[in-house]
Amino acid sequence: MQETAWQVSLVLMTIIAFGFVFVAINSGKRIKDYQPLVKSAYGTRTKLFWVLVLVFFPVMIYTLFDLPYSPGHSKQDSSAEPQVINVTGHSWYWQMSNNEVTTGTPVEINVTSADVNHGFGIYDTNMRLVAQTQAMPEYTNKIRHTFDKAGTYRILCMEYCGVAHHSMMSEIKVININEE
Repeated sequence: MQETAWQVSLVLMTIIAFGFVFVAINSGKRIKDYQPLVKSAYGTRTKLFWVLVLVFFPVMIYTLFDLPYSPGHSKQDSSAEPQVINVTGHSWYWQMSNNEVTTGTPVEINVTSADVNHGFGIYDTNMRLVAQTQAMPEYTNKIRHTFDKAGTYRILCMEYCGVAHHSMMSEIKVININEE
């Protein structure tokens, strides 16, 4: 999928570049009567606007319904009190109030920073991104997530924050209480 998106992007960028070159080459030419050109340009611009609205608005609505975020409730018991983890990013470590949660119970992770911006990313046991947010000084972002599978989830910094950025890691242990 990414390869296709990359190829489409290259084609579109090439078309735009040719458009700029065409305008640059023809900008020195004098046109005696601008009125037909203006009328044609406005007509084309109006059509393009409506094409974009009719194509991108439905795509935008479709993608909003396909987001990985829960619409305020989970498959599990939504009345359950969430497990809370308070996280503060420092140069170059994560300070976490708790690093152990259970499966099937909502988790609320409050993320902030004590110094600079950090990217807070939670990766599952296969190193796939599960959830992310920014850790920013003087602001708290919240992640609400329900872990379905037990395991050790890695916490990595996703925004370059200095020389030891690569070692800014932590873990959340997710335990299945039914197996204990």
